[in-house]
Amino acid sequence: MADETKKSVVVVGAGVIGASIALELQRRGLAVTLIDKGEPGRGTSFGNMASIALDFAAGSGPSTWKKIPGWLLDPEGPVWLRPSYAARMLPWFLRFLAAGRPSRLREIEDAGMSLSHRALGDFREMLQAIGAPELMTEEGCLAIYETEAEFAADRAHLAMMQRYGLEFEVLSNGAIQYYEPALSPAIARAVLLADNKSIRDPYKLVVKLADAAMAAGAAFVSGTVRNIERKGDGTAVVLLEDGRRIEAGSVVLAAGVHTRFLAEKLGEPIPLETERGYHTQIMRPGISMRYSVIWPHRAFMVTPTAGGIRVGGNVELAGLDAAPDFRRPRVLVRHAQRALPGLKVEEATEWMGHRPALPDTIPIISPSAKMPGVFYATGHGHLGLTFSATTALVIADMVTGVKPSVDITPFRIDRY
Repeated sequence: MADETKKSVVVVGAGVIGASIALELQRRGLAVTLIDKGEPGRGTSFGNMASIALDFAAGSGPSTWKKIPGWLLDPEGPVWLRPSYAARMLPWFLRFLAAGRPSRLREIEDAGMSLSHRALGDFREMLQAIGAPELMTEEGCLAIYETEAEFAADRAHLAMMQRYGLEFEVLSNGAIQYYEPALSPAIARAVLLADNKSIRDPYKLVVKLADAAMAAGAAFVSGTVRNIERKGDGTAVVLLEDGRRIEAGSVVLAAGVHTRFLAEKLGEPIPLETERGYHTQIMRPGISMRYSVIWPHRAFMVTPTAGGIRVGGNVELAGLDAAPDFRRPRVLVRHAQRALPGLKVEEATEWMGHRPALPDTIPIISPSAKMPGVFYATGHGHLGLTFSATTALVIADMVTGVKPSVDITPFRIDRY
C-alpha cells in the first residue's frame, strides 16, 4: 500500500493546465486523482480565445509606467484598473514595473520563448495522444493595424519575433483581404502569423483531456481543497473543505489564481493576481472567418471557435470578488465591427473569467521550495492554452525525477 501511495499524484485544478498534467502523469504510469470544485473545463479555460499564440510578449516594458494614469481613467481602454482596487494592486504593480527594466526584459523574453519554441509541437503530440488532432485548425492568425502609426508602434514586438526566429509575413491592403475577405479595406497593414493556430472548441478540448486521463485510470473528485499536509513518512495529505482526506506521493497545484491561497498556507506566498478577461460568443455572426484576428493596439482578438465567432480580450484589474462589468465586452464588439464591418451580434452570450497573472508574465512551473513532493503549475496569464502541453511534460518530468528538457530556473516559485 505504501508503494502504491508513493506512485499516486493529486492534481488540483481541472482547467487546461491541470487536465493536461493529469493525462501526462497517468500516461507515465502514475495513479492520478484530479480535483476541482466544478466540472473539468468550466472555469477560466471555458472562455479563452482558443489561440495557440507562439509570439510571446512580456507585459511590462521600460515605458509602461507612462500608461498607468490612462488605465485608471479610461474604463474603455485595453487595461482597466478599478480605482477601488488600486491600493490592493500596488505591490503587484511595483513588481510589474520592475520586470520591464531592459536587462530583466530580455531574461523574461528568453524564458517565455523557451516554452514558445516547444509549444506547437508538444500540443500536436498531446492532441494525437487523445485522438483529436482535428481540434486544431491549420490556419494561422492575422495581427491587424488600422494605420501605419499603429504598425510602427508594434515594430519592437516584430523585431523580438525576428530575434527569436519566429516566421511572419507583413501584408498590405489587397493581400489582407485575400487572406480574410471579411476584414475592412481600411485596415492598412496586417502580419500573418502562420504558426499561431486556433482550437476549434477549447472547452471540448479540456473535456477530452480529462476523459482521456480517466479512461487511462485517473479518478476525478469534485471538491474544494483546503490545505495540504505532509505526514512523517513523506506522504502528502490533501484536505478538502468537506473533511475528506486524500493521500498521495505528490501533489500538483494547477488551480489558476486560486493556487495563491494554497501557496500561502504552505508558507510560500506568490504575487498571483487575476486579470479578468471577457468574451462575447456570437453564434449568428453573419460572416465567416478562416483566420483568427488580433488587433494589438486595441488588445483584443476575434476567433472562429465553439461553433461561432468569439470576440474577447483586454484586461480588467478588479480582484476575484467584484461583479462583472459587461460594458467591457460590448466595447470589444464595437471595435470588432470596425475591423469586420459585416459582423452581426445575434444569438450572443457574454462571459467573464480570471486569468492567473504574475507580474513578470512568465508562469511558475516549479517544485515547492517549502514542501517536498508539491509542485506548482500556475500563472500562465494569457498563454495557459498555448503552454499547456509543454507545462504538462515539464511537470511530469519533475514528478518522476527526469531532468526537464526546458531549463526551469526562470520559472521557480522562489524567484520573487
